[in-house]
Amino acid sequence: MNADTAASAAGSITLGTELRVSRLGFGAMRITGPGVWGDPPDLSAAVKLLQRAVSLGVNLIDTADAYGPETSEDLIALALYPYPKGLVIATKGGLVRPGPHVWNRDARPQHLRQACEASLKRLRVECIDVYQLHAPDPEVALEDSIGELVRLKTAGKIRHIGVSNVSLSELKRCERLTPIVSVQNRYNLEDRQSEDVMVYCQGKAIAFLPWAPLGSGRHAARSAPMRALAAVGQRHRISPAQAAIAWLLRRSPVMLPIPGTASLEHLEQNIAAASIRLRPQDMRELD
Repeated sequence: MNADTAASAAGSITLGTELRVSRLGFGAMRITGPGVWGDPPDLSAAVKLLQRAVSLGVNLIDTADAYGPETSEDLIALALYPYPKGLVIATKGGLVRPGPHVWNRDARPQHLRQACEASLKRLRVECIDVYQLHAPDPEVALEDSIGELVRLKTAGKIRHIGVSNVSLSELKRCERLTPIVSVQNRYNLEDRQSEDVMVYCQGKAIAFLPWAPLGSGRHAARSAPMRALAAVGQRHRISPAQAAIAWLLRRSPVMLPIPGTASLEHLEQNIAAASIRLRPQDMRELD
């Protein structure tokens, strides 16, 4: 492993009181088939990608039972079990997938319990390091959903609880029931609607995992944020995607980007971004 391209260059953060992870993880949504549905076109390549991520110092892999569905968790176990010491697998429950590109919410307690039990079997573990509510369900009281995760934690099936796609008020409601170690919301240079949530997480030392950390991926677009990324990238001789990751890492000490990809080349470029140090001038332009 090249120290200049290792995920550890991003620094680290602690989930809960004991899970120390690098501040650059890997999101395992894109290792599935088109539309986040079914097996990837090249199963062997997906396995090698996961193994390469770990060899580059990634020790947090984020997944969900809805990715595939089930495919992502199966691939993680196939590629990495028995898991190396220190590797944290974070998964999510609370969405159901009746077809490609379709994401329906189901955070009923009985569904979350069944989803957690199934993830335990697919990941081949007795306890999930971080289990996240994928999204609040408007048909279910948030307290009922989180309450079930608390019961699963008490039963030893979950070590820590995280939440995803929550507002600040929803996050505070969750905290009344249990410690929350991570929040996963959409956040990138173009989309900062969760700024208040991120700032709150920073004040509470809660890890903030920005999903879609590279935005729409259209880094050649003519929007002002994308032009700024391109300019910073040119200055540092890096890609706009690398500049976006470097910006996130500098933005907050609780930021834990989890860029996902199905490309080995893009994976290595993303991890290399951990070593990029943006200057104050760069941050002013991007902010």
